Amino acid sequence: MPKTESTPRVALKKITPDVSGAMGALHGAAVLAAQDAKVEPEILELIRIRASQINGCAFCIDMHTKDARAQGESEQRVYALNAWRETPFFNERERAALALAEAVTLVHDGHVPDEVYAEAAEVFDEAQLAALIWAATVINAYNRIAIATRMIPGAYQPTQKKARVIPWK
Repeated sequence: MPKTESTPRVALKKITPDVSGAMGALHGAAVLAAQDAKVEPEILELIRIRASQINGCAFCIDMHTKDARAQGESEQRVYALNAWRETPFFNERERAALALAEAVTLVHDGHVPDEVYAEAAEVFDEAQLAALIWAATVINAYNRIAIATRMIPGAYQPTQKKARVIPWK
């Protein structure tokens, strides 16, 4: 069983603030693109949670399950997300977004299959597809940062209402 305690690791925000700021700007731009494309915020949180589950990122799972619940997501759907294909709890758009996000996350397992992309293209327009791909890409990058630096889950608390994010320029 892996140790839950570890040696402190590099504080990326402190050591490389410009790169951390650029990552934050990328996240902000991706959120703004999703908002402009009218991608449901619930779908974005589902993508973030699911990619974080696949990657085993405890920090991001903690953060995004809290954010989803703060936005009104049900406990049942959060708990069932790792088995979403076997449940009736997710609609067609959510299923297509989750399948696409999983394919992006697991790109080493055969890239993003044409059938997964085609299924998503049936229920999302091009701007929405682009936003979903960016959302999956950004959370995968954040998962890798949190895992590599062993960010500790538990302390994060969501704000009551998420405000529109304006990317750093």
